[in-house]
Amino acid sequence: MTRSASKPAGAPQDTPAMAAAMMAVNPAGAKMWLDMVNEAVRFASERLRSDLETQKAMLACKGPTEMVEVQSAFFRKAVEQYTEESVRLFEIMQGAATEMAKDVKSGHSRGYDDVPL
Repeated sequence: MTRSASKPAGAPQDTPAMAAAMMAVNPAGAKMWLDMVNEAVRFASERLRSDLETQKAMLACKGPTEMVEVQSAFFRKAVEQYTEESVRLFEIMQGAATEMAKDVKSGHSRGYDDVPL
């Protein structure tokens, strides 16, 4: 007997069942999780491409001075990319926290004079 995982109503067809369940419970948290995974994959593939380019440049070096220049440029670029990535991930988390806070707020506010003593 096979079991099929049912998805909550409103979940896109290509969404995995677990992600769809998370979206039903906490849409902002699930979106943050998916955005962070997508961003991490994008960043990793970009870094791998950069690593391969650096290896090609190192193999083409004609002397130690040229090798040091290539390595220095590689490390400088890596630090910039990791810094930019940490900012992107922080912005994703901050956006999700803002969305979650909107859901928590009620439309009712109380004044100081309506609190029973």
